[in-house]
Amino acid sequence: LLSSMAPIELQPNIVTFSAAISALEKGGDWQMALQLLSVIAKSRIQVNKIVCSTAISLCEKGGEWENALQLFSVMVQRLLQMDTISFGASISACEKGSEWEKALQLLDVMMRSTVETNTITCSAAISACEKVGKWKKALQSLSEMQRGSLQPHTITFNAVISACEKAGEWETAIQLFSLLVQTKVELDTITFNAAISACEKGGEWE
Repeated sequence: LLSSMAPIELQPNIVTFSAAISALEKGGDWQMALQLLSVIAKSRIQVNKIVCSTAISLCEKGGEWENALQLFSVMVQRLLQMDTISFGASISACEKGSEWEKALQLLDVMMRSTVETNTITCSAAISACEKVGKWKKALQSLSEMQRGSLQPHTITFNAVISACEKAGEWETAIQLFSLLVQTKVELDTITFNAAISACEKGGEWE
């Protein structure tokens, strides 16, 4: 549809591009979305936060953390207002790419900004730490969540327990599991498997 505008001398504007990128996001075509952004960058059209955030979300879904961070940098350079979507998608993209340091850096920037931090975003950063066994960082992030009055959910605790299990910190994993049992947080198969695996590694079969 965009290409059909040229022969009849209609010029696409930011609204047109926004709608096109949004349609691509629903279809999961991040590559075409990046191509459209490149077209916008070469034109005189000013991108807005909606376009960038949508494109970042697409990159996140495609596991393209480098492109997601590049778009995030564009938002910073153009002084576009960040929101929960842009931060959350960027952190989640880093999590999928096992880029735990970048995920924590973004989370730190988010916490220092006026953008409201939520459980999902923090959990994504913790999951990034879990993937590489950074149990201390995962525990630290969990503590910061609780100090910030954010309520960790099952996925959050699972990531921290699993990080401890992977690092051979079975005692810490079991302590967390015991605390979790006393809370109202729902336990699932992943929770029990991580705790059991921690016990197995520590030789605590009982």
